[in-house]
Amino acid sequence: MGKTKVADLVNYVIHLFTAGDSELWLNKMNLKNILEDHFGLVDYVSKPLDFQRFTYYYNEEMGKNIKIEGRLISFKNLGSPAFLPDAKLITNEIERLYSVDNNRKVNLDIGYLHHTQFVLASTKHWGNRLYIGKNIYAEVTLMYNFGEWEPLKYTYSNFKDPIYLKELDYIRDMYLKKRKNYVL
Repeated sequence: MGKTKVADLVNYVIHLFTAGDSELWLNKMNLKNILEDHFGLVDYVSKPLDFQRFTYYYNEEMGKNIKIEGRLISFKNLGSPAFLPDAKLITNEIERLYSVDNNRKVNLDIGYLHHTQFVLASTKHWGNRLYIGKNIYAEVTLMYNFGEWEPLKYTYSNFKDPIYLKELDYIRDMYLKKRKNYVL
């Protein structure tokens, strides 16, 4: 018979994409402060990522002639993976705060990074997603095998891109250092 153990702590990560300049939303529109109020200090914000080259799907909501810019955001404090449903509900509320006429101008895809996987939360069920409570689902978006991120058949295109994977490598390295130094 197997024995249960406490789950490893994880590094919460948000894939932010915005209508226009992400720097404006993060700093002048106070988004970074709001995220820190809920998730603790941000310890890394990636360079701007060209999210739009992967899809125009979000232009319908964010604006037809708007450049959509992405960022990956890491939080300093490690947390329990069991917090993911609550984290998704919080980010949904923040998205609503920044919506105009029920159209999002900020999209916050929250998930977590563990040394073996990158997991994203969703409000939508699909065959590759598991129900984790509070009407939220989770999917393993990437697995870490043999020293590199391994996309899965259903992994979104941006998370297969070498630029995104390099950013996740950097956050993973930060996570491993935090885990090593973490004291319960």
